[in-house]
Parts: sequence; C-alpha cells; structure tokens
Amino acid sequence: METCIIASPIGFTKICGDTQGISSVTVLNSEEKITDVIPEALLEGVTQLQDYFKGERQQFDLTLNPQGSDFQKRVWKQLQQIPYGKTLSYLELSKQVGDAKAIRAVANANAKNPLWIITPCHRVIGSDGSLTGYAGGLHRKQWLLNHENPNKQQTLFS
Repeated sequence: METCIIASPIGFTKICGDTQGISSVTVLNSEEKITDVIPEALLEGVTQLQDYFKGERQQFDLTLNPQGSDFQKRVWKQLQQIPYGKTLSYLELSKQVGDAKAIRAVANANAKNPLWIITPCHRVIGSDGSLTGYAGGLHRKQWLLNHENPNKQQTLFS
C-alpha cells in the first residue's frame, strides 16, 4: 500500500492506494510532512484532487478500491451519482439505495466512506437542509459545498 500527504485548502490530505486503485482519501486534523515524491500509483489521484481544489475538475475519473461491506459499497456507489454542486438528503439517498427505512444504516455507511471528496459524502445533508454529520468536521463540509456551489452558500444552520 502506497501513501502520500498533500496540502489542500481544507487541511493536509492523506491518499492511500496501490495498482488496484485508490483505497482512501482523508483530511487530517494535524500538520504532516508533505510527500516529496508522489508514488506512481497515486499520481493521477493527487493530480485530480489538486484540479478539484483549483476549481478545474467536477468529476473524478479514477480506479477506486475502497474496503467495506457490500451494503457500504452500494451506498458509496450511489454517492457518486450526486452531481457536483448539488445536495441530497439522507432520506433521498436511502430511497435511492432501495430502502427508505434504512436511513440510519445509510448514514452509517456514509460516515464510513473512506474516499472523502472523490466519493462525495459531503453532498448529503439533513432533510431540513442543515449540515449534519461529516467525519472531517462540519466546517470542512461547509467549505466543500460552498466550493462546489458558490451561488448557494451553505451555513452550519441553514
């Protein structure tokens, strides 16, 4: 497994993966040493993330290899269908996954998404429009949503 650390507008970002694909992208809560030489297996992921943060990329085209249960992978696959600049409620996501009553299970799978930003769990909000639950912190979720849709500024208490 290869690993690298890059700087991003929302914090130091750790990317892990190998020739089978990117397995995780997380934003760290501490300062880390930025990787001097990006491993070949991670180079395209780093490039696409940097393009995203510069506002030059709205979709990722990467081989992904997240580890999780079949249900989690189904939820993560559905997250990738949420368009750039749009949001979806947990209830709507549950319906799309096939069970409106599975809101807690869907929210739990969303929280365990190992591919932050690339699999856009930040685009899932409360039914009332509030920013709820984001493993990276609500301030990062707010930043990402505002980055993707500057005309509709999200606040923590929408």
